[in-house]
Amino acid sequence: MARRDRHIAPLNEPGINEPVITVHDLYKAFQQNEVLRGFNFELQKGETLVILGRSGSGKSVLIKCIIGLMKPDKGSINVLGNDILSLSVQDMDKLRMRVGFLFQSNALYDSMTIRENLEFPMRRHLSNLDADEVNKRVMESLEDVGLAHTVDMMPSELSGGMQKRVALARTLILKPEIILYDEPTTGLDPITGAEISDLIVEIQEKYQTSSIVISHDMKCVEITADRIAVLLQGICYAQGTYETLVASEDASIKQFFH
Repeated sequence: MARRDRHIAPLNEPGINEPVITVHDLYKAFQQNEVLRGFNFELQKGETLVILGRSGSGKSVLIKCIIGLMKPDKGSINVLGNDILSLSVQDMDKLRMRVGFLFQSNALYDSMTIRENLEFPMRRHLSNLDADEVNKRVMESLEDVGLAHTVDMMPSELSGGMQKRVALARTLILKPEIILYDEPTTGLDPITGAEISDLIVEIQEKYQTSSIVISHDMKCVEITADRIAVLLQGICYAQGTYETLVASEDASIKQFFH
């Protein structure tokens, strides 16, 4: 399934041309290593933007700055109308309920069943839900990723691809408006990686989420991207659709596609 083959609404349609994330002039260095050197981009409502870059180029640093897990040295980040660099800890926690984050490592709790893993964020953030609603959300989220039958299993009983699907189900459980995917296909074989990429598209289409996918897996990029931003030398070197960038004669861009 290639995302670029499906119908994508023009950006001038009502409700689409609304940035839900704006990153402006972002800088981040670790001692002498300047990772981000004035990175800029906008995520439009309802789109999937892929941040493409080599390993170690700063993609994960960028996504951690967006979610408030890391503080940039300079610049601004606006998420759903909030200047996250000025938010209190309490307000940042509230905002994170609206932004799902799929960790590269999946971050499942080994000592908990799949059900308990999915219940955990609800018990922390939605303690007012009754048992029936909690169970309903657990089963709906697992059904979305095709794993309802694993509800009482342990993470160690699942394959890597299945664990990734459970991690995505847990991300969906709070019904986020934005989902951030950090290298969602890393460590997976090509077939499973393509299945996860297809699932990202299916989730976006079903829930109309806005998404950022951090990746250097070109099959994942091709399947998921509405638009691509190339992170090179710490800046947003180029932006465009998959078709636009794959046809580029710029050697710095061609290295990713050939």
